Amino acid sequence: MNLFVIRRPSAWASLQELEAAGAKSAKVAKEQMSGTVSWIRSYVVHEPDGRIGTFCIYEAKDGDAIRDHAKRVGMPGEEFYPILDTVILRNDPMTAAA
Repeated sequence: MNLFVIRRPSAWASLQELEAAGAKSAKVAKEQMSGTVSWIRSYVVHEPDGRIGTFCIYEAKDGDAIRDHAKRVGMPGEEFYPILDTVILRNDPMTAAA
């Protein structure tokens, strides 16, 4: 398994849409793609157009598994990059959403 960052720009109109997509994503990964794709975390951002986007960290067999998972969920999955290394200066701070 390899680590990837996936960019999903302006994919959702609201946090409710994102939550529904996240639930479906987790279900597909667990029930249909176990051992091939694993969602680690997502950073949710407000896009300049007012929509919601994400940067997601996934563990996956390869890029084809990333694309297949995104297709099954019905969300963007073409903009992804293999993670070469991780540099952590400190842990992510807790947010109000946590």
